[in-house]
Amino acid sequence: MRTAVTGRRFVIFVEGPTEAEVLPDFLGHWLNAAGRLESKVGIKVVKFEGWAEMVKDLPRKVPLYLDTYPKSGEIIAVVALLDLFGLGLPYPKDCTTTTRKNAWSKEYPEKIAGHQRFKQYFAVHETEAWLLSKPEIFPSDVSKSLTSRAKLPEQVNFDEPPAKLLDRLYMSSTNRHYRKIRNGKKLFVSLCPEIAYQKCPYLKLMLDDMLAMAKEAGL
Repeated sequence: MRTAVTGRRFVIFVEGPTEAEVLPDFLGHWLNAAGRLESKVGIKVVKFEGWAEMVKDLPRKVPLYLDTYPKSGEIIAVVALLDLFGLGLPYPKDCTTTTRKNAWSKEYPEKIAGHQRFKQYFAVHETEAWLLSKPEIFPSDVSKSLTSRAKLPEQVNFDEPPAKLLDRLYMSSTNRHYRKIRNGKKLFVSLCPEIAYQKCPYLKLMLDDMLAMAKEAGL
C-alpha cells in the first residue's frame, strides 16, 4: 500500500493501474532531483477507468481537490494524464498531425474543468513511448529491435502505438505477450526519467510545466 502523500503536492488523474503505480515515483524522481526545487514536492494519484469516466467527473473532482478538500491549500495543481492513442475522439478533418491532435484534445477537458490550476496532458502516443527511450531495459532481442526508435520514441504513432509494437516484439522474441501491468511496472523501475525527458518532447513539456508550477508555489 502506497504511503499517504502530505505537504505540497500535485494530484495526478490517470486512467489505469500501471500509471497509478509507477507515475508517482517516475515523475517525483525527476521533479525532486538535486538542484531543481528547494523542497520536495509530492505526487498523489487518482485513478479513473479511462477517458470517458475522467471527463465526466472533471467538473466535480477538480474543484473538490483544489477548493473544498480539507487540505486543498497544499495542492499545487491537478494534472490529468491520458494516452493520446485510443481516445476515439471525433477530430476535425484538418486535425491530422500529432501536434494538432494533442492541442485539440487538451481544449475540451480544460474547458469543462474550468479551473486555472487544472492542466491536461497526453502521453504521445502512450506512456510506453517513454520506455522506448532506453532500449537497454528490455530483453536483449527486444532491445535490438528498438534501437532505431529510441531517438524519437514519441514518433511511434497511431499505426502501431508503443504497446502494440512491444507486444509484437515480445511475441516474436520471447513467445510471450507484452503485459502492460506486469512488464510495464518492472520496466519503469529501470527507466531513468531524465533519459525519457531528453527524448520525449511532450513529456518534457509536462515536466517543465510542473516544475514551473512547483517553483511558483514556493518550492
